This record gives sequence, structure tokens and C-alpha cells, in this order.
Amino acid sequence: MSDLLASSGDALGRVPSGYGERHVRMVSFGTGEARLASLVSKDRRYKPVVKSAGGERESDGVVVPLIAGRNPAGGKGPDFGHVGRAGKREGIPGTAPDNYPQGRYVAPVKVRQLQNRLWAAAKQCSGRRFHALYDRIYRNDVLWAAWERVRANRGAAGVDGITLAAVEAYGVERMLAELQESLRAGIYRPAPVRRVEIPKSDGSKRPLGIPTVKDRVCQQAAKTVLEPIFEADFLPCSFGFRPKRSATDAMERLRTGFIEGYEFVFEADIRNFFGEIDHDKLLSLVAERVSDRRVLKLLRQWLVAGVLVDGVLSETVTGTPQGGVISPLLANIYLHAFDRAWAERGVGEVVRYADDFVVLCDTRAEAEQAQQRAAARLGELGLSLHPDKTGVVDLREGRQGFDLLGCHFRARMSGKLWEQRRIVRYYLQRWPSLRSMKRARARVKALTGRNMVGTDLPVVIERLNLFLRGWGNYFRTGNAAIKFVTLDHYVWWRLFRLMCKKRGRNLRAGQADRWTSDWFYDQGLHKLRGTIRYPKAA
Repeated sequence: MSDLLASSGDALGRVPSGYGERHVRMVSFGTGEARLASLVSKDRRYKPVVKSAGGERESDGVVVPLIAGRNPAGGKGPDFGHVGRAGKREGIPGTAPDNYPQGRYVAPVKVRQLQNRLWAAAKQCSGRRFHALYDRIYRNDVLWAAWERVRANRGAAGVDGITLAAVEAYGVERMLAELQESLRAGIYRPAPVRRVEIPKSDGSKRPLGIPTVKDRVCQQAAKTVLEPIFEADFLPCSFGFRPKRSATDAMERLRTGFIEGYEFVFEADIRNFFGEIDHDKLLSLVAERVSDRRVLKLLRQWLVAGVLVDGVLSETVTGTPQGGVISPLLANIYLHAFDRAWAERGVGEVVRYADDFVVLCDTRAEAEQAQQRAAARLGELGLSLHPDKTGVVDLREGRQGFDLLGCHFRARMSGKLWEQRRIVRYYLQRWPSLRSMKRARARVKALTGRNMVGTDLPVVIERLNLFLRGWGNYFRTGNAAIKFVTLDHYVWWRLFRLMCKKRGRNLRAGQADRWTSDWFYDQGLHKLRGTIRYPKAA
């Protein structure tokens, strides 16, 4: 049976929102008459005729309808085009025509159809292993969609120094054609990743690996093909780096969980997660769903490509570099084993975002038991908990709080219920943590420093707005009204000082009095105050 198998919407349920809102019919792909012989239509009067379409990819063929009348007669071609329009071909089969002879044309609908069918096939049979995926990675439409995503994400150059602008100058079609040919011939070899270190708020540094542009495109293409297969298996407790899921969804689950009676939380953080992933264990987890050895070889090549630090190449024995396009998917596959084990033998409810997770519990004893079980489950994966970021939190009556995903969570009493009905009721609220506020002030300070004295005010405000809008959109779904007012005041004070520095000795008496917060807002400055929204309204 082929790797693209879908069943009806009634049998499989609804296609997830991340992969479209439509129902799929039962279809089967084949590469010749041997596979077609096993397909029997329910309508005996329907007799499809299959003819070879020349040189095809090994997983291409003709899609044959299993239910007469629901699909056009003659089925569809390997790229979901009707084969009846191709006509007859004589002589020795030649090279198949290019999917997009016009060059830059991209067909996102066909890529979405591919993902829909992969998800439906994986959802239909939880034990199915996909054996022919490699050729889909270097399909023209998949590579073009991957390039568009990489270009939208921007990013720096890798070890070869080639930027996105250099690729466009060289020719995107030419680069993709070379990448496609190297993948088809099996001679593709990824380059080492360039290591850069990003300072963290606690003084330490986070290592970040930057692949080359060509490797990022290839990783994005592989992610496009592999993600729907594993997305069909991921559990609802996982929120990080998944389609149609976000950090806001995870934080909302914590809020509603407190209302349901979870008053204790086991807060956990995995120590050096991306650097401690065992390659063999990871590939064995991938092999539970993918049996295509070429795909597994491709993943291993990325894992062992090495890291270039200050001109010195270092081998990577464990871990996956942060910054790689496919690293978040591999991380979710690795921790899915933890989610699955916890669903079978765990206590409480897990809410996980990448390597940060909490366990919602009813009692302190249950939270302490969850801590012991989490350490044991992670130990089976070769991981360990961070001692400084792990502990049990008592949320009752706002006694304690915890930080997660940049927010501080703490129970607060509802003042409205107390004033109107004299009812004491607590709700779990969230607002930007102290660390998030510190980073925000540092960013505003950098954008309004003394080096910006020679920059026009509209340019400074435009750069500030880019940060303020993004920062505000992330935190506006919580209870951040007071924090928003605080940051607005800090932004005004920094701009006020910048204007004074611009004038210098030429500042006249009373001139600074007009530089109020409303004056800066009239100049186009984004105001955080008044932007709080409920998650559904946002």
C-alpha cells in the first residue's frame, strides 16, 4: 500500500485545523498495474483503464477512485491532475515534464493536499510506517513552498556566508534545481552549522546553530512532509511549535485548570534539553512512523553535521542545534514518548511547551509524586530536570506563584464578586514576569540610547512600535494592564530624555513641557494601555 492513503471524513473524523477543513475520500496510489490489480471498485460497471505516463517518481502513479461516481472517471495523476488530459504516449518513456515550467509558480494547494493525505493516512492507522517519503521532499512544489517559508522567516547566513539576498541574485530556480538534483542523486551533504551564542537574562548564554540557506530549505521541505504524519500522533497536552497551537493556548489551559480544581502545580524545566537528545533514541522514535531509510539517513546527516565555532569544526554526538528548521519537530517527537508514557501511567495533567512543562495536580502529595515520576520518565530518555527551575507550587489563595512562557502566574481574588455579592473567589491570573519586564526595558533603552540622537524621531518611533506591538500582542491576553501602564511610562521617559539630548544647549525654557505622552502618541507612538483583550477576542 502506498504512503498516501486517506479515508472518508466519517471514518477518520475531522481533518485538524492546522491542515485544512475538508473531508478526504478513500484513494490509493500505485506505480503500475501490479498495484492496480488489487483495487476493486464497488461499482462493477466501472472499469478504469490505466496507462503509463512515462518516467515517474517511484511513488508516483495514478490515483484510482474506489467509489464510482465520486471522482472523475480516469482518476488523477501523481500530482493530483487528471490523467485523462495527458493522452496516449508512444515510444520509450522519457523524462516527466516539470511541474512548473513557468519557474517561480508555487502551488500551495497541492502541498496542502499532500499534507492532508499524509495526516489522514497516519490518523487512520496508528501503527502504519511510511516507506516512500523521500521523493516527496524534493518535489518542485514542496521545495518552492519551503523556500517561501525560509525567505519569510529571514535569518542570517550559515558557514558559507551566503545570504537570502545572495541566493536571489544567484537565482532561486537555479539553487532549487541544484538542491533537487543532489537529493535525487543521493549526493546531498549538509554543511556544518554556524554557532553563535545569545546572552540570557540570568547571565548565561544560549547556543544557537545557524544552518546554510540551502540546508534550511531542505529541512523545511522535510518538515513539510514529516510534520503531518507525527502531528496525527501528538497529544493535546503539547502546545509548542505545532500548527494552530500557541503559548496562549497553553496559558489558557492553566487558567481553566485552576478553575477546575487544580490548586497545586509541579513546575519543571529540562536541563540542556536540545544538547542532550540521544541521536539513536531519536531516530528510533522517528522510525516508528517512517521506514524510508533515505529519510532516516537525511535526518542523521543533519544531526551529525557538526558545529563550526571560531573556525574550529566540532562533532555533534548528542543533541540537535537550536535554530535549525527541523529541530522543533524533532524535539516534539522526542518528548512525545514522555507525553505518551505520562498519559498511560502519570498523575495529574501535563501542559507542555517544548522543554518547559508543568503538571496540574489536586494535592501537594500528588504534585510531589508527579515530580518523582517525571524524573524517572525523563531518565529513560537520557534527560534530567533542572534543580533551580523545578519544584511544587501552592496556588491556593495566591500563596505562591510561578513563571512560565514569560508570564508570572498567581491566584488573585475577584474584586468584582466581593464588591457586588461578597463572594470570595480566586482566579489564576497572569502578567509579564519580572524577567520579561527587565528585557522589555532593556530593549526600549537600546532603541532610545544616546546613539539615536542623530536619528529622526519618526524613525525612532517606527522602530519602537515594531517591538511594542509584538510584545503587547503576546501579553495582552492576560492581566497585564498595570504592567502595560508601567512600560508606557518608561517609553515616554526614554523618548523625553532623547528629545532633550537632541536639543542639547539649544533647549529653550518651557520647550520640553510640550513633550508629553499624548504628544508622542500624536507622533505615531504605539500605546499599550487599553489593548488588553480576552484570548478569543484577540
